[in-house]
Amino acid sequence: MGFKRDIQGKLHYGQSQYDFDEGLMCFIAPRQLVKMIIDKSGIKPSGYLLAFHPDFIWNTPLAKTINNYKFFGYDVNEALFLSEKEEETLIGLFKGIEKEYQSGIDEFTQNIIISQIEVILNYCERFYQRQFITRKKSNHQVLDKLENILEDYFKNDVINKGLPTANYVAESLNISTNYLGSLLKSLTGQTTQQHIHEKLIQKAKEKLSTTELSVSEIAYELGFEHSQSFSKLFKAKTDLSPLEFRKSFN
Repeated sequence: MGFKRDIQGKLHYGQSQYDFDEGLMCFIAPRQLVKMIIDKSGIKPSGYLLAFHPDFIWNTPLAKTINNYKFFGYDVNEALFLSEKEEETLIGLFKGIEKEYQSGIDEFTQNIIISQIEVILNYCERFYQRQFITRKKSNHQVLDKLENILEDYFKNDVINKGLPTANYVAESLNISTNYLGSLLKSLTGQTTQQHIHEKLIQKAKEKLSTTELSVSEIAYELGFEHSQSFSKLFKAKTDLSPLEFRKSFN
């Protein structure tokens, strides 16, 4: 994980290429390949990069929780933009790790560095939540696009392809699955899967209240192979079976 300033160039991440001119912070998980091509200029680049082997945190509390930090699965174009104060906070922590690393290794070194890494990760979790809020306009544009994608899918594709997945929705929005999940959780309190199910229940209620289709026919039109699965999900979300809903609505 690292952040940089005053670097102009391109960052190649997988098959994609991103402008890398603005100051930002990104996180690379093991076995992800990244290549940076720097444009030659008179500006001296600065920043920090902290790289550690997965075994370094093995058998520590952080090893059990590091997968909770979803930003290691974000794409580079979903990087974290930092304010000056946020940069100052992180620089202090990076310098603390650097000082500990260079001061001579003893039996306490590893635990001290790991605890500092965990503090950095917790700050970045906070800063990402801030970013979701400060980029409210663009984030709500994502929600609008998501609504249109689901509306179109339930209209044209659900019978042949089944229920949409979180991966399908994220790919349609050109963002990573993890970033979409974090964004929706921040804005709506729901996971991507819960959002899909909410759309499904909305469509089911429309069909139950405005058509004479049987429950089995409605289940088929909503991408279910078995009507029992549809009825079970509908009851879990509404506390009513499809037939009970139809009867109460009528």
